[in-house]
Amino acid sequence: MTGTTGLPGMTGTTGLPGMTGTTAPTSSNPPIGPSHPISATGASGQAGRRPPLRVLLADPAPLQRAGLRALLATPAAETATTATAAGTETTAAAAAETTTAAAAAAEIMIAGEAADGVEALDLARRLLPDVLITELALPRLDGLAVIRAITEARLPVRILVVTDEDTDDRIVAAVGAGATGYLCKDAPRDELIAAVRTVAAGGAVIAPQLLARVLRRLTESLPTRSGNGAAALDALTSREREVLVHVARGLANTEIAEVLQVSETTVKTHVGHVLTKLRLRDRTQAVVLAYETGLVKPGT
Repeated sequence: MTGTTGLPGMTGTTGLPGMTGTTAPTSSNPPIGPSHPISATGASGQAGRRPPLRVLLADPAPLQRAGLRALLATPAAETATTATAAGTETTAAAAAETTTAAAAAAEIMIAGEAADGVEALDLARRLLPDVLITELALPRLDGLAVIRAITEARLPVRILVVTDEDTDDRIVAAVGAGATGYLCKDAPRDELIAAVRTVAAGGAVIAPQLLARVLRRLTESLPTRSGNGAAALDALTSREREVLVHVARGLANTEIAEVLQVSETTVKTHVGHVLTKLRLRDRTQAVVLAYETGLVKPGT
């Protein structure tokens, strides 16, 4: 990752077709907010569906926000366009089935957008989105300050950094401030969407190349402890240690539940116990501790 290549359609110099990057209210583009979210499906109220993940975007560049919005909120539209462009005859029932399937897969909704850090923090407090996707370089209040403020206020908002900055110091600072996800802007669309869902579910995502490079530096974000870290693991039950190993290997709660043949709720309970007993703030610190103590070794 060089941090110089933008996400598809987000080079900062070329706009996306039909997107000007403006969020000014119009009859076809209502104000963005809790009453007018941009839905990926257009049918968020369908019975039997999980509530969509609500995402807040923070980036000073309108084209970058437009690109993120397009990447996160277009599955249903893409499916409909493909079906129409194919020029094939299809029954109304088949078309409805295709649209319904696409809608069911589109779980992400854009709850709002911010062009600077002050606005991002204000919207995070008012909208309480599931995930804030933020650039670090924000005017008025930088991204790190926004992350710290959200963390210190204990808002139920998970934070995914998407930026061109991939230096060790910036990654460590973001994680130390409370971010649980860190991607560069050249990340593929599928990786971005997977990261949003993982972070929203309580997981942590750092691009593998970045994590491998800065793992040693991340230990600096661990809280000071008396005694050595290996001794602290003695407070864990055998099952909690097993869960910690899987967390350190990057598995989400659902994946851990499948491996251990238990419910996802049980896994969440074990993870909570691990964090409490070891005085850790989040899963990222748990990963660092697992490697620091030798519970998990790189490559295993």
